[in-house]
Formats: sequence, structure tokens, C-alpha cells
Amino acid sequence: MVTVESMWPLLLGAVVLAGVGVALTRRRILLIRWCVWAVAVPAVVGLFWWGPPGITILAMTAGVIGAIEFGALMGVPALDRVVLAAGVAAVVLTAWLAPEFVWQVAGTATLAVTAVPVVAGDAPYGLHRLCSGILGVVWLSLLAAMVPLGDVALALFAAVSLGDVVAFFTGPRLGGPRLSPLSPGKRWSGTVAGASAGIAVAALLGALSWPMVFAVAIGAPAGDLLESMIKRGMQSKDSGRWLAGAGGLLDRIDSYLLALGVLLLLQ
Repeated sequence: MVTVESMWPLLLGAVVLAGVGVALTRRRILLIRWCVWAVAVPAVVGLFWWGPPGITILAMTAGVIGAIEFGALMGVPALDRVVLAAGVAAVVLTAWLAPEFVWQVAGTATLAVTAVPVVAGDAPYGLHRLCSGILGVVWLSLLAAMVPLGDVALALFAAVSLGDVVAFFTGPRLGGPRLSPLSPGKRWSGTVAGASAGIAVAALLGALSWPMVFAVAIGAPAGDLLESMIKRGMQSKDSGRWLAGAGGLLDRIDSYLLALGVLLLLQ
């Protein structure tokens, strides 16, 4: 059975080894990204160690930040972003305190984001705001899956994160057919290499299962392409600029979001 206690030495050890590798490359952008991970990984592990309360806090924080970034990316007014953030936070909190009511709360959040442009009488841009809000609720509420998945969600996070890194470095070097017009820089070779590395990490952490394989190999690449589609549609390179060397939070968890959904559905 996978637990935080069994995973944390491996996760922190991986951060240290990655730091050595980054130092050898002497690339400033990689060093900045490693510094972010060196702070983030212990914080994430610590919250998972706390159990359901810590996981809920982590998921709610990511959901609120993600909602603000998504709203800015879609160019919707501040009120839309606030309602979306509140709705996603409510879904995550319900997944912990009253999981039997998650679908009702998710439905209420969807109605709330739909109501905002309707009540405002926004004829020119109301449809865009409405569709953005519904997509935001569906997409970001997947973070609520972290609560019932528990420590398995941490193993998935590690597998998807390493898979993303491996795909980033191997794709351009191995070459081959492009993965999708949505992301011309990505190659099938990198995707396969990243999925293989992610599955290996899941096995090393004791979390390997068929649902985990599908989540890492299919859910994660699909999540990355989903955000690429959104950013291309809005003619934006990143979801934000506040995360040093990494853009925004959505740019870091896009693969994880759909992977969570796949894993939860197949569990």
C-alpha cells in the first residue's frame, strides 16, 4: 500500500539528484525551476502527510489560484473569477466534509458561474463568459479527486511531474512525428518516453495499477493538450507569469488535472 511515509525519502531524494543534474547543466532557467520545485515538493509532501485536512487545503489553494489564472487567461471580469474560485473551493471542501453531496455542489457551482453573465445582461460577451465558467468548474473541480485518492494522488503527482520533464527533454532530441497541431513542439517520441518514465516512477513508489497506467499515459498528455488548446485559442503563451521560470500554476498542473480525473473514474 502506497503511503506518504514510504514515498517521501524517494521524492526528496529525487529533488536533490535533480539539483545536482541542473547544477551540471549550468542553465539559469533550469536552476530557477529547480528552486521552485525545491520549495514546492517538501510543502506538498508535508500537506499530504497531514492527511485529508492538508490535502484539502492544498487542493483548495491550487483551485483558487487556478481559477484566477484561468479567468485572466479567458479575459473574463473579476466577478466571474471570484465566483469560479468560490465554486471550485466549495467542491473541494465538500469532497472532504460531505462527499455524498459533491455532485450537488458541483452543479450549484456550474449554475452560479452561468448566472453571472446572464444576470449582468451581457449580450456581446455573455456566451464566452458562460462557456468559460462552465469549463473552469469542470476542469478545476478535478482537484477534488485528490481528497478521496489520498496518498495515491501524491504518487500520481510525482509520476506525472517526472513524465513531463522526461517528455520535455527527450522529444526534441529523439524527434519523430509531432504529437498534435495544438502543441507543435511536442513529439510522440517524447510523449512515449515521458509516459514510460511516469509509469516507472509509479511502480517505484508502489502505486502501479492499470488505472494509474491509463492516468499517466493518456490522461496526462491529454491534459497538457487541453491547456495548449485553450492558450492557443486565447493567443497566450502562459497562464501566468508569477511562478519563477514556470509561468503560472496551470502550466504546471494541466497534465495532473486530467490524470486525476482518469484515475478517479477508473479506481
